[in-house]
Amino acid sequence: MEMDPIIMQKAATLIEALPYIQRFNRKIIVVKYGGSAMVDEALKRQVIQDVVLLKLTGFKPIIVHGGGKEISRWVGKVGMEPHFVKGLRVTDEPTMEIAEMVLNKVNKSLVQLVNELGVKAVGVSGKDGMMLKCRKRYADGEDIGFVGEVEQVDPKIIYDLLEKDFLPIICPIGFDDDFASYNINADDAACAIATAVKAEKLAFLTDVEGVYQDFADKESLISEMTVEEAQAFVDGGSLGGGMLPKLQNCIDAISSGVSRVHILDGRIPHCLLLEIFTNKGIGTAILNAKEERYYHKEG
Repeated sequence: MEMDPIIMQKAATLIEALPYIQRFNRKIIVVKYGGSAMVDEALKRQVIQDVVLLKLTGFKPIIVHGGGKEISRWVGKVGMEPHFVKGLRVTDEPTMEIAEMVLNKVNKSLVQLVNELGVKAVGVSGKDGMMLKCRKRYADGEDIGFVGEVEQVDPKIIYDLLEKDFLPIICPIGFDDDFASYNINADDAACAIATAVKAEKLAFLTDVEGVYQDFADKESLISEMTVEEAQAFVDGGSLGGGMLPKLQNCIDAISSGVSRVHILDGRIPHCLLLEIFTNKGIGTAILNAKEERYYHKEG
């Protein structure tokens, strides 16, 4: 009896995913969610579907999200001008108030999307459970207001949610010694959280395909690199401005105990599933020296 090749392909895809499901069962994966995938409604739904599927196949996903574009939109709505220094938003008291409101609004919209797919999500900020304690961050010595640098993470509330089978969705608002609210760069927050919970994986959804040997040559995408290779890349000075801090974040996370970090193009539908469950992968994976390389094996 001849089987439909499309159906057989579906079966082959599921079998290809099996070793990854076995390897990462009950492991924590932190997904830093930002860029175009947060703005485009179709992409947003696909990302949430991916995370829900990870949850239902035995992973313990945590979403850490930003909301910079949305904050800028609301700052404009109230007649204020957004200002940036070295890529960091200058955050005076009125801007901080808007940022906190907007991030909480974004947070609950993501909770709703996950709930709609039948998984219970809980949205928190870094102020909940005193999770993200920070100090004031300066931009080249310049005071830019209520912008925080993570000083300490208390992951207890995250563990409590995971233990009760909830999917935590975290927005990057922290607090200082005086309990004032601070806006934290979402990449930095995701790294600090992944480190604190000893995540097996940290995945960045970005608006780039990954790390290139030569950015002008789209054929030169690097599928896997060790942390040493990544550091050499950073030190080499050939990276574009946006990728440099991201790659440094990846290196820091791995140096602090995260096993594997992925940089993914969030504009590709279901990029998370393609990177985590297939032999080829689609972005750049950075791994510690002890991790075995396993992309590009013929499955």
